[in-house]
Amino acid sequence: MDNPGVARRAASRRAGETRLVSLTDIEAAAERIRGTVVRTPLIPDADLLESLGCEVRLKCESLQKAGSFKARGACNFLARMGPEELERGVITYSSGNHAQALAFAAGLKGVRAVVVMPTTAPRVKSEGARRLGARVEFAGTTSQHRRVRAEEIAAREGFVMVPPFDHPWIIAGAGTVAREVVEDWPEVDTLLVPIGGGGQVAGCAAALRRLRPDATIIGVEPAGAPTMRRALDAGAPRTLERIDTIADGLAPTRAGDLTYAHAAAFVDDVVLVEDEDIRRAARHLMLRRKLVVEYSGAATVAALISGRIAAAGPGGAPDSTAGSPRRNVCAVLSGGNLDTSLLGEILDPAAAA
Repeated sequence: MDNPGVARRAASRRAGETRLVSLTDIEAAAERIRGTVVRTPLIPDADLLESLGCEVRLKCESLQKAGSFKARGACNFLARMGPEELERGVITYSSGNHAQALAFAAGLKGVRAVVVMPTTAPRVKSEGARRLGARVEFAGTTSQHRRVRAEEIAAREGFVMVPPFDHPWIIAGAGTVAREVVEDWPEVDTLLVPIGGGGQVAGCAAALRRLRPDATIIGVEPAGAPTMRRALDAGAPRTLERIDTIADGLAPTRAGDLTYAHAAAFVDDVVLVEDEDIRRAARHLMLRRKLVVEYSGAATVAALISGRIAAAGPGGAPDSTAGSPRRNVCAVLSGGNLDTSLLGEILDPAAAA
């Protein structure tokens, strides 16, 4: 976006009848899920401070219940359901993290849960959903394949659909991440958020734009799955014909309609990172910060260490390919459900170089 501020205001006008999630929605979600989800830590990264010349703190949703930020939206959604709906049980379609989050939230309420996952889902995610009590079904390799299968099961068996990202209750839950960041670090002026379907960036942007109107909000996607970048460039969500990335949690074929509306209204820019930089970021986080982060969760750090987003050095002018990040940068680590088969790849310097 050539002029993010102007584009953002124009997008807000174009939103028309689309109701964007409000700060009140996010604050209400925070109250509903208080005590259920973890208030995750904000950890300084001294190595990135030294190399980039700016303060970088990591919002560790990799340490969240069920292993990702998705627990926030799932818990908020079920907290808003009525007794009759809960009795019917819940179902979703997911590459893995939302599946585990829904299984976790349903287990807390004693509710039946079914999750439809791709045949290529990492075992750590499918087994995690089973361990948390969900019935796991598999369907195809794309988000469209598993959505169709989930809708068939829901229609046949009466389950309530809990969308993985494109729903205001899910977005509001995700927005509690940014709310916590601002509470813990009022000086934050740049927020980096990974983008899959866009639920987390939508919620975080909706929160931060109201709490810190002048802050810079940047989404990060894999170059092989640029769904939100393509949507913003086209002026509406578009379905990608091909997805090719190691970040399985950031690989839907299409951004959500509602998440796109939030990104268009609130997000300054969306940048793309290569898989090799995601691997380097995951290695950095494991070796230097002792954090186990899945590839999807490492995308924001990949944007920093690759130079895709440059930060100002001490006394220097900001320099960025996206949105001019300044001095206090928060990178959200969205998930930690790493397939253990990838540990060797991450720890091998040659593979991560």
